[in-house]
Order: sequence, then C-alpha cells, then structure tokens
Amino acid sequence: MTGFGAASAAVPGGRVVAEVRSVNARFLELKLSLPREHAAAESELREMVQAAIDRGRVDVAVRREGTARGNVRLEVNRELARAYVEAWKALKRELKLDGEVDLSLLRASGGDLIRAVEAHPDLDRELVAIKRALRAALAGHARDRRREGVHLKADMRARIRTLHGLRTACAREAEALRPILAERLAARVAALIGAPTPEPSRLIQEVAIAIDRSDISEELARLGSHLQALGDLLGEQAPIGKRFEFLLQETLREVNTIGSKANHLPITKQVLSAKGELEKLREQIQNVE
Repeated sequence: MTGFGAASAAVPGGRVVAEVRSVNARFLELKLSLPREHAAAESELREMVQAAIDRGRVDVAVRREGTARGNVRLEVNRELARAYVEAWKALKRELKLDGEVDLSLLRASGGDLIRAVEAHPDLDRELVAIKRALRAALAGHARDRRREGVHLKADMRARIRTLHGLRTACAREAEALRPILAERLAARVAALIGAPTPEPSRLIQEVAIAIDRSDISEELARLGSHLQALGDLLGEQAPIGKRFEFLLQETLREVNTIGSKANHLPITKQVLSAKGELEKLREQIQNVE
C-alpha cells in the first residue's frame, strides 16, 4: 500500500530527519539510507521498519539537517600567539620603536593563529534521536496508509457484494436452465435410441455426462463460501493480503468452472462480469498487507 511519513528530532547543532515512503509490491522490499557514521545500526533500524511494515517497496531515508554533521568551533593557538607578542616586544625594545603590540600585528602574522575545528557529533545520542524520528515517521506512514485503507475496504466490500449478486443470478439462471437441459438430454437420448445399434452403456454415459455438465450447485455453494470468507477477511486487523490472494484464486477457479459447465449465454454473461470484479479485487489487494 502506498504511504508517506516524515518526522524529525533535535540533536546538538541541528536535527535528524526520517522519511518513509512505500508503494505497492507483493513482498517487502526495503531500502534504507543512513548517514555513513550510523552504518553499524542499519540492522537494528531495519528491524524497526520490518516490525511496522509487512509488504511493499519501502524507501527509508535518514539525513542530518542544519549543522548536525558537527559543530564548528574556533581554536586559538595561544602558545604561538604568546611567541608572536614576545617577538614583537623584543623587536620594539631592540629598535626603540613606538607603539603597542595589538591584534592588528597578530593578524598580520599569518592565518595559523586561529583555525576552525569541527566537533564530531555524539553518535550514541544521535542514534537515539534517529530512532525517535523513525518511530514517528513510521506512525505517520501508518496513518497515511490507514486513510487509504478505509477507501480500499469500502471499494472491495462493494465488489464482493456485486459478486454475491452475480452468484445469485447464476443460481436463478441455473434453475431456469433445468427444463432446457431436460429437452436437450431427451433429444440426445432419442437420437441414440434411434441408432441402428444403440448401446446401453453409451446411453448411460451420455446421461451421466449431461447431468454432470449441467449441475453447478456444488460450484455455487463453494463460491458463496469463498465470498463470505473474503468479506470476513476485510474485517480483520491482522495482515490479510496473502490469504486474500489465495481465496481470490479459489474464487476464480469456481467461477471458471461454472462458466464451462453451464454452457448457457445468460450464465456466461454473469461469469464474465464476475471475472471483471475479481480482476479489480486482484489489483486492489496488491495495495493491502
């Protein structure tokens, strides 16, 4: 199921940001991007994501913002500064010069008196912040997917109701088909009896085949059971994606059998409509864990 979640947590000098994005996929495909200093924590963070998401192509990105990479401080080389001052004072005495030794003379002495030093972040504290941000991002991602799930559930329930209606129509058409099949069977038997050398075993075989091909009561019963199970799954809180897919396959099997056995145009139309609804459900279930 598609979804997005993002959150941040403060760290000295800046913040860390975690983003979670997912699109539809049959299995869990997880890509995790971290600052290189936290590569050792990848397995732990991966487990956090896997505990929250069972299915989908998931991209998780964690980055620093601001100066979280490391605070920069200025460091003065005091010993060198003292040496410069003493040298200027000695030169002043030796040459009997006027004036005082001040910062302007020190600035003219070169750029090695003051240097910028990067303070590396406290990785342990930063990892705690990353976990906090990731948990919040996963929670936001879950809320986003629940919002989409409400619409998906409503659509899937409507399609299952349509399939129940198509099943009822097939059952009604099957009842209406009985006298037509009886006429066909009577004509076939009459043709066989009128043959020069009718075979009793052939008669029995033709009758058995005709009855077996025309009776779809078992398929309709199983179809109703599968549709009920599909509706019940939509009410569960646990992941249902793989179980729903399996039931869809079994449901399609029964629908195909009904279409092949009935050999009756009105039932064939209902079967084609049912296949269309099942295909829509198959597409939708790709969005569901």
